[in-house]
Amino acid sequence: MSGSEYVLVNKDVLPGVYRQVLLAKELIASGEAASVTQAAKMAGISRSAYYKYKDFVFGYSSAGEEGIVTIKLKLKDNKGVLSAVINEIYRAGANVLSINQNVPNNSVADVSLTLYTADMNISDSELRDRLQKLDGVRCPAGQ
Repeated sequence: MSGSEYVLVNKDVLPGVYRQVLLAKELIASGEAASVTQAAKMAGISRSAYYKYKDFVFGYSSAGEEGIVTIKLKLKDNKGVLSAVINEIYRAGANVLSINQNVPNNSVADVSLTLYTADMNISDSELRDRLQKLDGVRCPAGQ
């Protein structure tokens, strides 16, 4: 055999240690565990078990790049406008992955939001329409 070979397997059929290693990796990635020692303890495995499998066990998300959308907006430089946008995104069932906001120029800031939309309860276009109707959202930029 040459190169790496991978197999996609439902985690329910894996030995418990693999699920625990995945849990420990998630705890570290999320910041819930400050160290490998703490993550291993929280996951119920030894540090040596974590280190033995950590480079060979990976979580998988079927979403991949699907369900990821970037929305660009022009927002008035008023208190609470960005917060209102984020609240509307939350109500739609989307998850904010990143926010990039430029320094306001002439009291308007360009904002780019990258969202995970696979779990939304409305369409992408309906979300854009709702955002555009919010007070302080001047217009979508480049859409």
